[in-house]
Amino acid sequence: MTDRPVRIGLQLQPQHMDYATIRRTASEAEDLGVDVLFNWDHFFPLYGEPDGLHFECWTMLAAWAESTSRVEIGALVSCNSYRNPELLADMARTVDHISDGRLILGIGSGWFERDYTEYGYEFGTAGGRLDDLASALPRIESRWGKLNPPPTRKIPVLIGGGGEKKTLRLVAKHATIWHSFADAETLEHKLGVLRGHCEGIGRDPSEIEVSVAGKPDSRDRMHELGARLFTVGVGGPDPDLGELREALAWRDKVNG
Repeated sequence: MTDRPVRIGLQLQPQHMDYATIRRTASEAEDLGVDVLFNWDHFFPLYGEPDGLHFECWTMLAAWAESTSRVEIGALVSCNSYRNPELLADMARTVDHISDGRLILGIGSGWFERDYTEYGYEFGTAGGRLDDLASALPRIESRWGKLNPPPTRKIPVLIGGGGEKKTLRLVAKHATIWHSFADAETLEHKLGVLRGHCEGIGRDPSEIEVSVAGKPDSRDRMHELGARLFTVGVGGPDPDLGELREALAWRDKVNG
């Protein structure tokens, strides 16, 4: 969708490892040259031992804001249901300042039912959660305009998901970055839908960076389609950064 450089992200999944390992891996990834460091916003592991070690998202992002110096940081993605939108806006603004302007606000509507039931949130329906996200995004943007001090920059908003009627409409209206979980064939179709939503509101779709979790065998095709942010995921207990190193070498080759 645009000619911008490839970036590589690492989603350091905060599960099945102690925090010393998380901190050490985050530092190693930054030293290797990763562009963005993500965690995720859940309360329990998503795979492996369901009651294994796990840590909370936003307190970790604040710690990363202090322990790193160059990489952008964010959640892939923060769950809209877990925090009042005005509070989330203030949290994001604060981490933005702690990091000297390196925060990306990744956000989605939520899906992991165990998080909701064990922490006392109403799970509701997928459509209802998307409607809540649609209501929250303008409130977040409005609160950023009222905070003192304001954010250090216009905080990039990453929206994750691929629903064609609601999610991609929100991406067109609010997102700086769209994260797709689709394969290459599906991505091509979704990009067409996104372009349609952008045209409907008069927005240039090239303003939106396309983010994917592209595996080595699909990166070249996704790059042809317009993806520019490629994220590798790793978890505990012993995070292996081999795929990240390979992805960074591919980035450097593609970017020339």
